[in-house]
Amino acid sequence: METGELLCEKRETRSKGLVHQLRHQGRVPAILYGPKTAATAVSVSEAELQARVAHIATSRIIRLKSNSAEIDGRHVILKEVQRAPVSRRILHADLYEVDLSRAIRVSVPLKFVGRAAGIAAGGILQPLERQVEVECLPLEIPESVEVDVTELGVHDVIHVSAVKFAGNVKPIYETDYPIVTVLPPTVAEAPAAAAAAEGEAAEAAPAAAEGAAAAPAAAGAKESGGAAAAGGQKKG
Repeated sequence: METGELLCEKRETRSKGLVHQLRHQGRVPAILYGPKTAATAVSVSEAELQARVAHIATSRIIRLKSNSAEIDGRHVILKEVQRAPVSRRILHADLYEVDLSRAIRVSVPLKFVGRAAGIAAGGILQPLERQVEVECLPLEIPESVEVDVTELGVHDVIHVSAVKFAGNVKPIYETDYPIVTVLPPTVAEAPAAAAAAEGEAAEAAPAAAEGAAAAPAAAGAKESGGAAAAGGQKKG
């Protein structure tokens, strides 16, 4: 796994005004911590942090650069990034220090490759998971985990246990959960149903027409009958 670098400096935490001042200067308040690291208030460049977040798949491990010997050279991962709800500007970041010689657990995106056989039959490829939790050394974290869906037919399912993980990367799960399937072509049933409805309507049309034609005839017969009866009564 490629490592990126991030300028990082210690910061004061005496008042909220200092936080606003940092943001005005283009810096983001952050917290540096880890299993053997006491929580330390720091700040990082907003532009650099944004670049790291945008390329997190290729720069998951970040090496900190700082004028402070206490911080310089430490390796971290972005544990959490808080954003403004509207502008999406980064407001705060959690930097979790890792030991390059010890395995850690992280979530890695899944990448589905190939064209599923079920698609030719009208099926729809449906991912059920977008990432998977793995355990490995920090520098062995994969950019993504590929899942070959070529042999996947309609209603077929690939479970996490069937996925191949490179090197010493080990998936973490308690239940063998499904990650991708091919759904049947349910959308294609709508035109068929519409065609059936049109057929029923077409069959009903002649009967309706005959009924409509019979109605005036019946009405005429009734009027004729009524007139005849009236004539008979007058003659008598």
